[in-house]
Amino acid sequence: MSRRSPRTFLHECMKIAINCRSFLKDQYTGIGRYAYNLVQFLSEIDRENQYYLYVHKGIFDRKRKVPQLKAPNFHVKVDYLNRGFDKALKDVDIYHSPSPDRLDIDGVRVIVTVHDLIYLTYPQGHTPRTIEETHNQFQQIMVKADKIICVSKSTMADLKRHFNVHPSKMRLVYQGIDRDVFYPLDPPEKNKAREVVRIKGIEDPFILFVGTIEPRKNLAGLVNAFAMLKNKKSFTGKLVVIGMKGWMEGPVFDLIEQQKLKDDIIFLGYLSSQELCYFYNVAEVFVFPSFYEGFGFPIVEAFSCGTPVVTSNISSCPEVAQDAALIVEPHKPEDIAQAIERILEDKEFKRALQQKGFHRALDFSFVNTAKNTLRVYEEVYSNFTPEV
Repeated sequence: MSRRSPRTFLHECMKIAINCRSFLKDQYTGIGRYAYNLVQFLSEIDRENQYYLYVHKGIFDRKRKVPQLKAPNFHVKVDYLNRGFDKALKDVDIYHSPSPDRLDIDGVRVIVTVHDLIYLTYPQGHTPRTIEETHNQFQQIMVKADKIICVSKSTMADLKRHFNVHPSKMRLVYQGIDRDVFYPLDPPEKNKAREVVRIKGIEDPFILFVGTIEPRKNLAGLVNAFAMLKNKKSFTGKLVVIGMKGWMEGPVFDLIEQQKLKDDIIFLGYLSSQELCYFYNVAEVFVFPSFYEGFGFPIVEAFSCGTPVVTSNISSCPEVAQDAALIVEPHKPEDIAQAIERILEDKEFKRALQQKGFHRALDFSFVNTAKNTLRVYEEVYSNFTPEV
């Protein structure tokens, strides 16, 4: 494989291409939010290097939005005819895929962000065909990527365990939080938030869950814990679920019917970031009992809004939360219920947890994500040795 010779490092700017396919939809979840914010904050901190945002969009596709950036060194390249990266963009130095994707490219240094290895660590959430296709994709990444950005130590450990990736090939870059979007509301804003919540049909105090409705997120465990609280009359309010339906969501709704909780659990689907901020601020407690997370955006979002958190002792959840949340065994609904109950009953403990969470959220910012990602670009660029 032939590669272009590098420019003289730091004497000429880098030309960096970023695949933006994951944040072109109106409704995006973790990976899309990461990619969108990475590009936004790179455009604020780096005015020297040239960026090319690669967008694959059909001519008649009205749903996908093209990125809009004011920075003069950021250029959008829309591939309307599906020509592929090599033909749509020429003579770039670095190609960054913010999530695992096909790497049908040559002649550039490649960086891939790996968020998780869900298909291996939680295979029951995927079809055999999806597992095979994803594994082939990851095997290609192991060969072609010059550096792999990992969003948590947990993901780094998974890559080491499953692919024996050398530590020198991986770089830890935590994801961030946009504190202009997720923040603790002042009293007038909180009154507005309560009104928004009321308009959504929720009059009572509520426990909050945010995430795609799929088995990995362990909403079933939370439903069982919620049923325990209801049976003990420890909590008389609602459970509010915010998130889109995903893989195998049916059994959760069957469980809700069995537990006779249909009137007590409210599904709101996807909400805007502003609405989500309102719900975090008004919730009694945020519960995130996931079986596996590469990073766990909602934990940090809740922290940043000053919401007390209950989360899992598995994968990246305890790494992100540390001592700022109550950590539980997600396979034990009784543990989840006890943690929720403690927060609801002990107001002083609840306030202490809110303070810890808010300060822990300060450790995560997209400014730092962008700065650390730029350092990876510079490292890959400066250490590049062209193949002969």
